[in-house]
Amino acid sequence: MTHHDDARLDDLLAHLGEGDTKDLFRALLQRGMQELIDAELTATIGAELHERTDTRTNQRNGGRSRTLSTPAGDIELRIPKLRVGSFFPSLLEPRRRVDQALWAVIMTAYITGTSTRKIDDLVRALGCESGISKSTVSRICKGIDDEVAVFRTRPLGHLAMPYLFLDATYIKARNQHRIVGRAVVVATAVTIDGNREVLGVDVGDSEDEVFWTAFLRTLRDRGLSGVRLVISDAHSGLKASIARVFAGATWQRCKVHLARNILATVNHAHKDMVAAMVRTIHAQPDAAATRAQLHAVVEMLTDRFPNSAEILA
Repeated sequence: MTHHDDARLDDLLAHLGEGDTKDLFRALLQRGMQELIDAELTATIGAELHERTDTRTNQRNGGRSRTLSTPAGDIELRIPKLRVGSFFPSLLEPRRRVDQALWAVIMTAYITGTSTRKIDDLVRALGCESGISKSTVSRICKGIDDEVAVFRTRPLGHLAMPYLFLDATYIKARNQHRIVGRAVVVATAVTIDGNREVLGVDVGDSEDEVFWTAFLRTLRDRGLSGVRLVISDAHSGLKASIARVFAGATWQRCKVHLARNILATVNHAHKDMVAAMVRTIHAQPDAAATRAQLHAVVEMLTDRFPNSAEILA
């Protein structure tokens, strides 16, 4: 991977590196690396475990445990031994950033529906020269499906979660043999003890009230409780769903989406100036000062940027 890819992956890991989410990715990483180690051994000796074949060149002879430190924490891998000679997985060669690279492969394969051929190319690029078979890819992806299903349906009643963030990101996905744009919605919460957790993800129409209502009810049915503030974009369908499912909770417009909407009304030459003015609103020490600064910024924008002022007002 390039330095830019590494930086983006490090940033993603930092955001996902808390609570149950980190445990999920550690499990996915351990499963994926072990499957690739076993696949490389099979290619090396010419036979699966317990398989009888004329192409076999060696026999398995137990294994040893090895701890690998990764951005998700330590994982335990089983390194197979051979009856004759020795075997060491190419994935674990020194100075190879395989843990993060494989993590990227796993996420890419799962999220985007990467083809078997492309996954094989990626695995070879990581240093596993024997590549990976279609059946091995299917087995790994089936395991990932199972792990993600457990994560998406896990109970949420262990702690009150007063702050709920709802957002959507847009990706290209394969659907009915066509590449189409899809919205992946994500629910993240801050628990009563201050930790951030990813609660759930789903794919659907990010502006559809019926979809959002079903998604939020799923979170509530899994035990989500104590929600006092919901932060999201201002889509009418989403706001209606929030009011229906989390009656009594306060809604707040996401300041990132608000800033984007404001800047969309400003020409490029003045975007930095207007963005700086908007940021001063959120930088105030208390609610009274924030309201006063909001009124001041609206007044300053009204003459030159009336559309921006209208959004803020």
